[in-house]
Amino acid sequence: MTWEDGTLHVVGLQIDPDNSVLTRGLETVRAGRSTRARKIGESLAAAGIDGAYEGAMKYVTSERLVSRTHFARYLVEAGHARETNDVFKRYLSPGKPGYVPHAWATLSQAVDQIHAAGGQAVLAHPGRYKLTRTGMRRLLAEFRDIGGDAIEVLTSSHTPAQYTEFATYARVFALRASGGSDWHGPGESWMDFGDLPELPPGVVPVWKDW
Repeated sequence: MTWEDGTLHVVGLQIDPDNSVLTRGLETVRAGRSTRARKIGESLAAAGIDGAYEGAMKYVTSERLVSRTHFARYLVEAGHARETNDVFKRYLSPGKPGYVPHAWATLSQAVDQIHAAGGQAVLAHPGRYKLTRTGMRRLLAEFRDIGGDAIEVLTSSHTPAQYTEFATYARVFALRASGGSDWHGPGESWMDFGDLPELPPGVVPVWKDW
């Protein structure tokens, strides 16, 4: 379940993927992904890169699940960049020729949909959000107040200093902590499964009561 500049992970042992509230929310997101993907293809074509949409679709099983990562894989294959990280920097980030924003669910809607299905809402890789300290505190306060459950403290996109920083935020805002390698495939993620350290002391793991 994705929200604006960040991501809400859906976690929990009893989650019901057929829950109607969650299903409707996911259908809206998937439909939006399809529309966005076609616009990305059009934007890249206008920048001189033809066939990007069709190329990206070779990597997905459903048009509704296509993402920027699939475009990145194709652009590497087609020789427009050496690796997927370069594609994001040159073509798929804000202000670049292939970037098209997506209209996500609101933070409150995403949390409600996750809870309706029996899951726990986790704010993913908060260190990647372009927020000031004040902005981060406001986000975490809002997330806590609408019923958010945890924040991702350990992730491949966080530095060791950020592990400590977000563990502190978890304690201050009474949120649980999670961790994830954010592994997408060989050659696309620098951290492999199982490479994360233990959660910092003093935080409550989101999986404590599973």
